[in-house]
Amino acid sequence: MITDTEVKIKGVQALTKSLGNVGAERFIALIQREPFDYTKWQRILWEDQSIEEISSKAMKIYEESAGQPAQPDRRKRDGAAR
Repeated sequence: MITDTEVKIKGVQALTKSLGNVGAERFIALIQREPFDYTKWQRILWEDQSIEEISSKAMKIYEESAGQPAQPDRRKRDGAAR
């Protein structure tokens, strides 16, 4: 598990990589300026996708960034899906 500081650093790096320096600062300013319910935002963000779709997309992104296949869900592989 990574520390809170590491999460913040990686988050800023991801924002900067995706949005650039100015866009990342703008995003942070917008989040700080407005009341923000992260849990509600996540529910809205993913409401039209199944957990399988989200997982598949996450594995694809991981594979592209790490250069190797992601490990499939062990429960499915072993036939013990919940």
